[in-house]
Amino acid sequence: MVLTSTDHFHDGPLNDVEVLRIRNDFPILDQEVNGQPLVYLDSGATSQKPISVMEAEQEFYEQRNSAVHRGAHTLAVAATDVFEDARATVAAFIGAQENELLWCANATAGLNLLAYSFGNASIGEVSPEARQFAVGPGDEVLVTEMEHHANLVPWQELCRRTGATLKFIPVVDDGSLDMEAAAALFTRRTKVFAFTHVSNVTGVINPVLELTGMAHDVGALVVLDACQSAPHLLLDVKALDVDFAVFSGHKMLAPTGIGAVYGRAELLDAMPPFQTGGSMITTVTMEQASYLPSPQRFEAGTQAISQAVAFAAAVNYLSETGMARIHEWENFLGQRMVVGLEAIEGIRVLGPSAGTARAGLAAFAVDGVHAHDVGQFLDAAGIAVRVGHHCAQPLHRRLGLSASTRASTYLYNTTAEVDAFLAAVAGVRPYFGITGA
Repeated sequence: MVLTSTDHFHDGPLNDVEVLRIRNDFPILDQEVNGQPLVYLDSGATSQKPISVMEAEQEFYEQRNSAVHRGAHTLAVAATDVFEDARATVAAFIGAQENELLWCANATAGLNLLAYSFGNASIGEVSPEARQFAVGPGDEVLVTEMEHHANLVPWQELCRRTGATLKFIPVVDDGSLDMEAAAALFTRRTKVFAFTHVSNVTGVINPVLELTGMAHDVGALVVLDACQSAPHLLLDVKALDVDFAVFSGHKMLAPTGIGAVYGRAELLDAMPPFQTGGSMITTVTMEQASYLPSPQRFEAGTQAISQAVAFAAAVNYLSETGMARIHEWENFLGQRMVVGLEAIEGIRVLGPSAGTARAGLAAFAVDGVHAHDVGQFLDAAGIAVRVGHHCAQPLHRRLGLSASTRASTYLYNTTAEVDAFLAAVAGVRPYFGITGA
């Protein structure tokens, strides 16, 4: 009998023995690439999926496939039940109530939903409750210099449409936020503060409570990009005191095409909708429409039903494994990577040096070798990493680079894989005939 990870969950720290059992749940990892065993170090871009997640989606189509919230027949009721159960499961995973979680296609879609909803509150006639989201000339939207483009461009567009001003908190040389500058940037003109919990480039874990406190002190709404934290850290949106948060399923063992937006219930019910159509209305005449409360208010049309069901299976898998254990293991692997990379001549690691808390990822530059060439060299050794600007061009520009190579770990990576990666990186410069510092 093949042992699966669910046969061995316990409260102690993760270790290589248990991780090898966990890997039995991820069949894609048991293959060779270019004649070498696959070492998948690109979970920061997208994670692999366990058998239980794939089976959950298949089981929905085999047993319950039907439109939700629309039919009175037995199959429609069953589909609606599992769809809403999935919402409750994912909401509980982040410490929210089920009516505080909206489905969306991914975090990018979720951030656009918020930015465009705020924009809709800024034009025309809206309810008094919706006016709290309005921005215009004289108002400011604050982001950071480390943002993924998904948490930058939508706010640029909001400011362009409304006349508000976009400002940003700069980073210091190690890629962490300049907190002294941050304190000066929060003013009564700040209406929205949108920032990432964890940098997808440097692995920096931002001080959410401190930043949220600064924002709320001036009356700003807080939007947290949790794409790189929800899969890897214990995430409690209430304890973090954020007003909104977004995250994507595909980065946390779930399928593509499904993400979520958290929002405080009273805020979601006051926000104007972003997309309109069926399933989000109460009454429609030829002249106007009235809208349902959250979450249906923001879920026009047919939703990603099977993906939502599989998303719930994914967070159950993570919860059963233990998020604290996952974070501890990834921190161990991440520190091992940084220590190893820093010891290789000609390598510059982006972000904090070894010994500083970070996510289980490391982006780096190789002196004299372009990141794309580094990626191809590693791929030839069966090692999958991410290369490019990682949708964070301003941060790379601030760090004096156009691109970097990023290795990112997850609960299914082993110490041996990190060591194989480090050994391969050590061979990059010699392969390209580069010697010396």
